[in-house]
Amino acid sequence: MNTKDAIRSAMAMSDTVLKTYLSDLSDADLMTRPGDGCNHLAWQLGHLISSETMLLKGVSPDAGAELPDGFAKAHSKDATGNDDASAFQSKDEYLALFDQVRDASRAALESYPEPDFDAPSAEHFRKMFPTQGDVFMLIANHPMMHAGQFAVARRKLGKDVLI
Repeated sequence: MNTKDAIRSAMAMSDTVLKTYLSDLSDADLMTRPGDGCNHLAWQLGHLISSETMLLKGVSPDAGAELPDGFAKAHSKDATGNDDASAFQSKDEYLALFDQVRDASRAALESYPEPDFDAPSAEHFRKMFPTQGDVFMLIANHPMMHAGQFAVARRKLGKDVLI
């Protein structure tokens, strides 16, 4: 397995877990906070989408998907306390945007030169993600970093265990 294969595999697993956890949730369910001090699922989905767009531009400046006006701001750290459902998207809208951004990430990955995975990442990423390959792995795995919160929210909602 080469670098691209590993990143593809991580993306596929992350996508499967995230979409499985979302499969039977309603738009209203997305406003569930897994616990005190946690962000609700709608905010987390928007954060995943916005972050991936930003991360992708860090490794491939010409890649990425366009987000709707105000989307990144609605899912920024400044908006974590917002519980107004009308300020957020429907599950279908989040999933469509997630797929659009993921498709852009996959396209960038396919055209990315293999030797460049070892190149240093942008300065602001370098402490935790020193290489461009590390940033691509973060793009692939970021949904898994939030999956535990989705699982807890599902339990809170009385949903079945799916994974």
